[in-house]
Amino acid sequence: MLMPKRVKHRKQFRGSMAGKPSRGNTISQGEYGIVAMEPAWIKSNQIEAARIAMTRFTKRGGKVYIKIFPDKPVTTKPAETRMGSGKGSLEYWVAVVKPGRVLFEIAGIPEDIAREALRLATHKLPVKCKIVSRADLEGGENSEN
Repeated sequence: MLMPKRVKHRKQFRGSMAGKPSRGNTISQGEYGIVAMEPAWIKSNQIEAARIAMTRFTKRGGKVYIKIFPDKPVTTKPAETRMGSGKGSLEYWVAVVKPGRVLFEIAGIPEDIAREALRLATHKLPVKCKIVSRADLEGGENSEN
């Protein structure tokens, strides 16, 4: 499971998921990727499940890049607890994802296998996704300088 080694503050406010991402919205390392179409919190175990689905389908061929990291702690209060008496205890870690964010990238395998692996990974995620190639996001020619 992914989580930070240490954090400055144990508990955080819920925050906002409004707007588009300013970073992480292009495919930088791989050839194909998954782009989020709606805002969501993605848990660390969902990220791990998607990663396992991809690596199993590709028979550990190619390279999978995880472009999101769960660095936000989410707290919950126990069931049947009265209101008040402070914030709950830490339950799990989430990655805050905005629409347009690249979640995973894959490289080093043929297109049909890569697209199927990414399709299997999208079923593990709680957000509507789109499978894109590097050329799709750059809008035409693949210019590597």
